[in-house]
Amino acid sequence: MLKVLRPGLGRLLAPAGRALARTPITPNMITVIGAIGVTAGALTLFPTGHLFAGTMVCTGFVLSDMLDGVLARIQGSTGTFGAFLDSTLDRVGDAAVFGGLAIWFVAGGHDRLLAAVALFCLVAGLLVSYARARAEGLGIKADVGIAERTERLLIGLVATGLSGLGVPYVLSIGLWIVAVLSAITFGQRVYAVRKATTPRATAPDSAAPESAAPESATVDTAISDNAISDNTGAKKA
Repeated sequence: MLKVLRPGLGRLLAPAGRALARTPITPNMITVIGAIGVTAGALTLFPTGHLFAGTMVCTGFVLSDMLDGVLARIQGSTGTFGAFLDSTLDRVGDAAVFGGLAIWFVAGGHDRLLAAVALFCLVAGLLVSYARARAEGLGIKADVGIAERTERLLIGLVATGLSGLGVPYVLSIGLWIVAVLSAITFGQRVYAVRKATTPRATAPDSAAPESAAPESATVDTAISDNAISDNTGAKKA
């Protein structure tokens, strides 16, 4: 959904990327720093009930993590390992966000149902990413889905931040929305792979007329045999 915003965000972050390009900082460094910041903020602030502060810290590091791609394009250092590292550490950050919320619901929020929903969001998010990665490993495109990682994380963080400001019910609503969207997205990707790997029904080919040829020949032979038999019988008579 938010793919249309990425070009604009890239242009917005371009000045910062050009400034970083003049330093020894590499895109992989930014990726690692962003992942550590998100994980530390989520696992230290969310479980202690500092939901708004945790949201601000996580959002800041998530936005800074977007600089790695901008810097890589400016430096011309895009590569396979960088993409792998970025994708892998994104999963770590997502797990920390929803895991921190689950801990809060158990320890401070006293709501085991929402703790289970938060854990479901964690697992479903990993499954959505794995489904795409496994499909691409098989040579199948499976980037479909109603809510990708950015949308799910945005909804979760906005709901958490508003809850930290005292808005009632917003966190539970946000988590349920993320859970439903994650399940739908996973189902869409499984269906896309199933559709791509199911052989299509082929129309009857030229083999059918060829297979009918022997039957026609058999009928013609039978008619000829009957004709010979009739002629023979006539001569005997």
